[in-house]
Amino acid sequence: MAESESQEGNYDNGGKKVNFNKTDMEELLEKMEKLTVLATWMVYDCVAIRTNPDLPNAMQRLEYVFLMCKEQMEKKWQEVLME
Repeated sequence: MAESESQEGNYDNGGKKVNFNKTDMEELLEKMEKLTVLATWMVYDCVAIRTNPDLPNAMQRLEYVFLMCKEQMEKKWQEVLME
């Protein structure tokens, strides 16, 4: 009788371990899927940049214009605060 009770306890613990491992595996699979998507986008971006040489120049120009705009906005904001 004592043997069957201890076996049932082991079975319950085993079931918990299986559920825990299943949850861990699902989480790991989800993380791997996210990393795969990120890697795919990185490869896509690299291919797009290599096949279109104007793209890096356009991105640099966009960054330059953004920084100029940001500088002007900060100047205007300082003027407004002074008034």
